[in-house]
Amino acid sequence: MVLHNRVSAAELRKRLELETFKRVTISFYQYAKIEDPQAFRDQLYESLFKLDVFGRIYVAHEGINAQISVPEHHFEAFRSTLYAISFLNGIRLNVAVDDDGKSFFVLKIKVREKIVADGIDDPTFDMANRGKYVDAKGFNELTNDPETVIVDMRNHYEYEVGHFEGAIEVPSDTFRDQLPMAVDMLKDQKDKNIIMYCTGGIRCEKASAYMLHHGFKNVFHLEGGIIEYTNKAREQNLPIKFKGKNFVFDERLGERISEDIISQCHQCGEPCDTHTNCLNDGCHLLFIQCESCAQKYNGCCSEACKEVHALPEEEKAALRKGVDKGLMFNKSRRKRIK
Repeated sequence: MVLHNRVSAAELRKRLELETFKRVTISFYQYAKIEDPQAFRDQLYESLFKLDVFGRIYVAHEGINAQISVPEHHFEAFRSTLYAISFLNGIRLNVAVDDDGKSFFVLKIKVREKIVADGIDDPTFDMANRGKYVDAKGFNELTNDPETVIVDMRNHYEYEVGHFEGAIEVPSDTFRDQLPMAVDMLKDQKDKNIIMYCTGGIRCEKASAYMLHHGFKNVFHLEGGIIEYTNKAREQNLPIKFKGKNFVFDERLGERISEDIISQCHQCGEPCDTHTNCLNDGCHLLFIQCESCAQKYNGCCSEACKEVHALPEEEKAALRKGVDKGLMFNKSRRKRIK
């Protein structure tokens, strides 16, 4: 069988809309030694494709990182398939907090150098020496102590729309930059309890190992990240200390954790936490836009992009020629973009 998709995105989105069954959005990861990532990738693709699984999965020598959607009627078969892989047997599956079943429309599995890009090239760094897991209850108890340091290991645009009370932002849009920044920011607090968190656990787990590698003593990382924390806190009727929306890297672009809106529209400054991508295909800037500005700018980030978006398709295609694709999906730190 062909081990990659050959159908257009438009057709795949149409097929998703026509589905009559429910899907559940799941994320999971595991640091483990994979001898032949390409062979593992191909076998996994064949297995998941048969179960109509959609999503984005990265495979590397250091393990696997996955965000997927699974048809409910195939969930048990999916879990059995996953658990049949020795290093994934019994792995925690993070179920989305706020799920419409439309998170993904195609299956993509890619082989990468790392499952999360970290910029670490120190051969003495060891992921086996990582921080202590802390669950929802333990997180709440530890963070009741004002001396506990809470560190958000997500990007700026994720922190902007939602974060834990009192959490420190490491102000960068790449994880590889955040690691040395976190060490420098906290260098005078090496003996304090430090809790690191992220969306599903993969970044904060590696960050905890990095902090220990640099001489920190009492480092914890939130088990399963924000997603697992929220699910467990709700199950156990615990106070939820996360405020706002949890940014996610799929079609939803966010899942509501609390009703608090802690960010603003990047165009008018009104309270808003709805991320969108500029509809101008030559831009696609990721930004926050309220409903009023979405109408005013026709889903675009500026008047200039609005004008381009309104042009006939042939003219738009001509303008896109030579566009630096490296600018696509730029995560702006600017508060206003009009």
